This record gives sequence, structure tokens and C-alpha cells, in this order.
Amino acid sequence: MDAIVKKLPAEMRRPTREEVEAAVRTLLLWAGDDPAREGLLDTPARVAKAYEELFSGYGVDLDEVLGRTFEEVGGYDDIVLVRDISFFSHCEHHMLPVMGKAHVAYLPKGRVLGLSKIARVVDVFARRLQTQENMTAQIAQAIDETLRPRGVAVFLEAEHMCMAMRGIQKTGSTTLTTTFTGAFKDNAAEQARFMSMIRLR
Repeated sequence: MDAIVKKLPAEMRRPTREEVEAAVRTLLLWAGDDPAREGLLDTPARVAKAYEELFSGYGVDLDEVLGRTFEEVGGYDDIVLVRDISFFSHCEHHMLPVMGKAHVAYLPKGRVLGLSKIARVVDVFARRLQTQENMTAQIAQAIDETLRPRGVAVFLEAEHMCMAMRGIQKTGSTTLTTTFTGAFKDNAAEQARFMSMIRLR
């Protein structure tokens, strides 16, 4: 899974907590505020702690997340779909929030994943600096490589704050991305069935 795991180059070291907090103070100064005023005194520490959580996907071992599969499926071999998986990410261009839902399906071939694992995979990739296109492909690739199903389908719909809060400032617009592998990629009818199941209410 090396192709979908982002790692720091060997020559780069991760900054210390003190260096991170100093960087936040610099940003506060650059924004035009005084990091020494009462309301901002603890902000650098809070931002550092928040970043640990928001970008925790870099420290997750995907093989550990997806390691356990189940073979007792009672002969079931049709679509397994988990839809409406909410996620929060950050765009790698402006480091502004991306909020949306993921819909992930696969066609099993003898083995299945625990349903929570699918949501966990979405979360792992969301908690990194991302483009939506890359995240869509990464989710599909991770499940495909681990489970080796007959096919994987991933559909992400998200609102990007880099479009809503700055630049063109278009609130409410959503971006849709899809990735299909195996039987989903080769069969338009399976793609259509996947999409209809997402919209089913």
C-alpha cells in the first residue's frame, strides 16, 4: 500500500511542538493580531493539538485498519454498500476545510470487511491534506488491494471552503467524484445500480 501512504522524505524531520506553536504565533502576527493578547495566548497550543487530530491520517497503518476480513458470508456475493459516510478534510492547496459524504461499495469475492472498516478508511484518507480526486482513488485502491473483490465503487460529494470562503466565493456548490474498479468499471449496469442505491431513500 506504499503508493497510497504519504510519508515524509527521509531528509525531512517533523517539527517539535514548540516549533509548531512558534509558527502559529508568526501566522497570528502576519494576520495582523497580537499573539500576546489574552484571547490568543493559548491559541498556538490549541492549534497544534487540533492539527494532531485533523491530520491524524498520516500516522495510521492502513494494513492494521483493513487487516481483518471475514469469510463466513453465507454465500452472499452481491453489492455491499455503506453510504452517507460523513467526512471532514482539508484541501492541500489552501489548507481550508472540505466537508462531504462518501458512498463506498464493493462486490465480494469470498471475503468481506467489517462495515466500520469502510468508514474508517474514509476517515484515514480524509484526515490528510487532500484533493477530492486523489482521496476518491485512494479509498478505492486501499479496499481493492486488501480485499481483492470483484469490484469497488467510490462516490464522494463535498463542499470546498476554498471555493466558498475565498476566491470565487460560491457557497453551496458541491463537487462530485467517482472511481470504479473491476466489475464496476467494466459494467455500466453495475455503475447505474450503485448510483441508484445511493439515491434510494
